[in-house]
Amino acid sequence: MPRVTLIDPNNTTSERQSLLAQIHGAFGATPNMFKAVANSTAALKSMWSAFSALGTGVIPAKLGEQIAVAVANRNACEYCLSAHTMLGRKAGASAEEMSAAQGGNSDDPKAAAALRFALRLVDARGQVSEADVRDVRDAGFNDAEVVEIVAHVALNLFTNYVNVAFAVPVDFPAVTLRRS
Repeated sequence: MPRVTLIDPNNTTSERQSLLAQIHGAFGATPNMFKAVANSTAALKSMWSAFSALGTGVIPAKLGEQIAVAVANRNACEYCLSAHTMLGRKAGASAEEMSAAQGGNSDDPKAAAALRFALRLVDARGQVSEADVRDVRDAGFNDAEVVEIVAHVALNLFTNYVNVAFAVPVDFPAVTLRRS
């Protein structure tokens, strides 16, 4: 049972209804995570605008979803792991690629470097070294891409924390966490 109310999109303020309608339009449904975050209009605006902005960024959607599943698994967030595995498949990743990403791995050396960097950010709580940044640059990422990797990690930390802290019910096909 969730620890916060899941806001009913049909029974809330007009501002929340408008935001939740945009989210519904993007997903074809209103995911429970957004219903939980809708308890705070400011938090909902922040989360949705971050998703919208990163969706038009320089990091390809597939890599963004691979980063999301790696971060979700590291943070033991079943909700995000399940949601982003499905979204990664929609972005063109194979089931095998999403499974590998869950463990922070990829057969593509550039994606593997991004996943290593993303997990280093999580594990070090942002306290990465110059060598960590150099490694991701040496894999072919420019400054804009490196900054967006950090932005993807930060957004996923926000969503992971919401879903774990509030025990948001998973409303995507379930994916099993891997314990490290």
